[in-house]
Amino acid sequence: MAYVYISLGSNIEREANIRSALDVMRTEFGELEQSSVYETVSVGFEGSAFYNLVVGFETLQEPYELVEALRIIEHDHGRDRQGKRFSDRTLDLDLLLYDDVVIEEDHLSLPRDEILKYAFVLGPLAEIAGQKIHPLEHKSYQVLWKEFDDSEQPMSPIEF
Repeated sequence: MAYVYISLGSNIEREANIRSALDVMRTEFGELEQSSVYETVSVGFEGSAFYNLVVGFETLQEPYELVEALRIIEHDHGRDRQGKRFSDRTLDLDLLLYDDVVIEEDHLSLPRDEILKYAFVLGPLAEIAGQKIHPLEHKSYQVLWKEFDDSEQPMSPIEF
C-alpha cells in the first residue's frame, strides 16, 4: 500500500468541479486527507483565479495506473487536453508524490517538479505533509514552504 498526494485545481466552474472531483475520489480511493482550499491567481497565462488544494490517501494502484485513473476523472469533468499547457481548465489532477518513489520518465516525473515551483502546490502540501521529507531535496515540506518566495504567486485560503 502506497501513500500518495494529489494536487487538484480548477478555474472553470471551480467550486462545482472541485466538489465533484472530491466526491469521485472519495468513492474511488476511500478516505482523503485534505488541505485547505486556496484561491490562487493563474500562473503562466492570463486567466480566471483557480481553486487549489492537495489531498493524500492510501492506494494499491501503481503510479501509472493511478495517473490513468486521475486522467479519467479529469476527462469526466470536461478536461480538454487539446489546448495549450497553460490555460483555463475544468479540472487538473496531478500525482505529486507516491511514497518516496523517484521516477523520471517521459510521461511521469516523481516527485512532481511543480512542488518546488508553485505556491499553490507546495503550500497545501506543506499543510498536510509538513513533516515528510522531499526525496530529492532532503528537506521537509514545511521547511521548503518557509524558504519559498511566494511574493509573485499570491493565494488565500477560502471557506469551502
